[in-house]
Amino acid sequence: MKSKSKRRARRSYTAEFKADAVKLVRGGRSVTLVARDLDLTPSALREWVKRAEADAGVGDPSVLTTDERVEMARLRREVKKLRMEREILK
Repeated sequence: MKSKSKRRARRSYTAEFKADAVKLVRGGRSVTLVARDLDLTPSALREWVKRAEADAGVGDPSVLTTDERVEMARLRREVKKLRMEREILK
């Protein structure tokens, strides 16, 4: 019997692959079937669908768009740098 706790190796996918997977779900196929066919976890595919909806301006407004996530990461790096500079000046 297989153990469900066995972890998959982390894989990365191209933006095109993710967009194609999302199109399959939007086309009416279930997340579970698409995930199985593409050897993905359903949770990863659901996250891609959520992000695609946010980028398109539909869906849950609390989900950040790709541009917002990029900006948030940039701002966090800037804050970290400024805090380090402030510590040096103390």
